Formats: sequence, structure tokens, C-alpha cells
Amino acid sequence: MLASLMAAMKVPDLKKRITFLFGMLIVYVIGLHIPVPGVDTEVLRQRLSNGSDLLALFDVFTGGAFKKYAIFAMGIMPYINASIIMQLLTMAVPQLEAMQKEGAAGQKRIRLYTKWLTGVLAFFSAFGVTKWLQSVGAVNQGLGVMNIVFMSLILVAGTAFLMWMGEQITEHGIGNGISIVIFAGIVATLPSQIFQTIQLEWLTNRNYVGVIIFALLFIATIVFMVAVTQAVRKIPIQHVKRVVGNKMVGGNSSYLPLKVNSAGVIPIIFAVSIMYFPMTVANFLSPGNSESWISKFATFVAPGQSWFGSLLYAVLIIFFTYFYTAVSFNVKDVSENLKKYGSFIPGIRPGKPTQEYLDKVLTRITLAGAIFLAIVALLQYYVPMLTNIRTFTLIGGTSLLIVVGVSLDTMQAIESHLLMRHYEGFIKK
Repeated sequence: MLASLMAAMKVPDLKKRITFLFGMLIVYVIGLHIPVPGVDTEVLRQRLSNGSDLLALFDVFTGGAFKKYAIFAMGIMPYINASIIMQLLTMAVPQLEAMQKEGAAGQKRIRLYTKWLTGVLAFFSAFGVTKWLQSVGAVNQGLGVMNIVFMSLILVAGTAFLMWMGEQITEHGIGNGISIVIFAGIVATLPSQIFQTIQLEWLTNRNYVGVIIFALLFIATIVFMVAVTQAVRKIPIQHVKRVVGNKMVGGNSSYLPLKVNSAGVIPIIFAVSIMYFPMTVANFLSPGNSESWISKFATFVAPGQSWFGSLLYAVLIIFFTYFYTAVSFNVKDVSENLKKYGSFIPGIRPGKPTQEYLDKVLTRITLAGAIFLAIVALLQYYVPMLTNIRTFTLIGGTSLLIVVGVSLDTMQAIESHLLMRHYEGFIKK
């Protein structure tokens, strides 16, 4: 990996792309420290200090911008939610499905709809959160509705800027622009977390055993994530011979790769949104009152607070893993395409038997991927209990899985650029 990075810096065009990427990341970090006017960040920091509600989760994905209520406080999550909604609607609405199959023009219109939906989601999220912050004293009580709307528009502009930044990184950087923006938001707080852990747990509390166990578990978790993220089940495919003009083509064999974790982090995002919804409602209806029935219920079902909450969280992750895999990977279409192009799985008849075989294989490997996601998601709650270290949040869960996945994709993109330039002379010939 380091060899590929050093080789990339020796290629002028690739060096320019990597430099552009780091320039965009510097702009992003600067934006994390530009606050929205009218917010008392000390009150907001106190509300997020327990890290038990959905707002604390948002703060992790925004690089600490939510705690400062900076212009990037809404982050890129409205765009992610809008993309997921549009993807599901494309599967359910025939008009959108036909538009997607139109090619570049149809996909361009879908991207435009996604951006408009992102603006709507970002505005309502910003307006609702700002009004709630005003109710708990984090926003000036004297501000009227129009002031709240103006603050919300600033936050929407921040989300729109992050969307533009992602597109620029994709075009002028090394690809995966939106993913890199999310990655940057997560790792932006990494240096401060490491410093706090060393200062508090190692130097002050002298929790040497806990720090060592935590470090070993952190490394083991990364190795586990890399192995499962890269794992695929290769289904052998045989292509029949065909006559094209005066040539005989085909007759070779290949394979259909089915990823063990094809759903990525989407199931965890869905599950954690549902699990933290009661806590969010409790904060809105009875802020600071832990004795109300809704607060007690929210604590009971919260993952990591009780065995029931953890079990329910794991079950939801497994359910959404199967759901999203079924939506994103259409076994029927794959089997029909294999039959259409004269390809088949050795030992399996084309058509319905191929569909049943692929469905059986996909069901089994999806179960392994779902269990993997459930284990990773629960690590962030039980590792701090085991080691008594709560200053380092990047262990398990969605955040570390995103960091590992984006890092792998980025290094693969760099290696692809290097491979393309390595064979440039052969292509010209």
C-alpha cells in the first residue's frame, strides 16, 4: 500500500489529483470551525456529552461540526438518505426505473432529483434541530422564525457545498468523492481522540491494561473488517462459443463475484436510526427528565444499555441486510441475463434452476455478512465496557467500517491509475 502511494507521487498527473484531494480536505477542515451565528456551543456540547442519543451519532459523522454547530453541521448525511430513498423508489416506481435504464440522460435526471431531495431533507432536518436547540437554550431565545429559517438555509448551503466538493473530488481527484467526504468527517476527530486517550487513560488514570487490550482489539477489528469486506464467493460461469462475422468468440470461463458484505454499512444506518428514535423523541418531549416513561423505555431498548436492546439491534441489522441485498441485487435479472447471453453455471440448468441456485448461495453468504455487521455494530458499546476507555469512539460500528471500506477503495483507485499508466505504451501501440 505504501509502495503504491510512493509510486503515485512520482506520476505528475496522479500527484496533481492527490494534491487536489488534500486541498479539498483542508477546505473541509476549515469549514468545521466556522459556526452558525446565534448558537451557544457550550450548551450544545453539554447535551452531546453523554453520547447516548442520535445527535451524538450525527456529531461523529460530521467531524465534530455538530458539537460546534458549524456550517457543515448537517454533514453529507441528507445526501446519503436522499440517495437511498431514490434507489428504493427506482425499484418501486416504474417511471423512475425506466428513466434509469435510459442511460446517461436518465441517470442525470435522477441525480438532479436526488440533489433536490437532499435540499428538502437538509432544510427540514436543520429547521427541526435548530428549533429543538432553541427549546433547550442552545440557540438565542429571542430569535424568530425567520431567523431560524436563515440559520437553516446556512446549514443547507453547507450540505450543498459538501455535495459539490464530493463531485469535484470524483472528477479531479481519485474518485469516490462522497465517500471520501464521509471518511474525512469521521477521521477529523481522530488526532484529538488519540491525544485524549493517551493523556487521560495512560498518563493520568494509568489504565495500562485497558489501553493495551483496547489497542489489540482495535487492530484485530480492522483486520477482521478488511478480511470480510474483501471476501467474495466466486460463482463459476461458462460462456458458450458464438460466431461473430468470420470469428469464433466465447467459449471461455469466468466467475460471478458475490460479496459477503454486499450491503455495506446501510443496514447499520437503518437499524441505528430506528433504535435511537425513542431516545430522540424522549429528548424532545421530556428533556433532562430521565424518570419519564418514554425516557425509561428509550433507555431499555437502546443498544448497549440492556441485553434486549442489543439483541433487537442485532436482529434489525440482520433484517435490513437481507432487505437491502434483495433490493440491490436482483437474482432474477442476473439469471435472465446469463441465459440471454448464452452463459451458464456448470452443472446448473439455465433459467429457473440458476435463479434458485444463486438465491440459495446469496442467502447463505448474506447471513455471514449480516452476522459480521451485527458483531461490528455491537463492538462500539461493549469494548468501552471491557476496557473502561470511553475517550476513543472509533472502534466498531458504522464509523470504523466506513473508514476501512473507503481506505480500501481509495488505495484500489490509486493502483488502478498506476496500472493504467504502466500500460500506456502498449495501449498507444
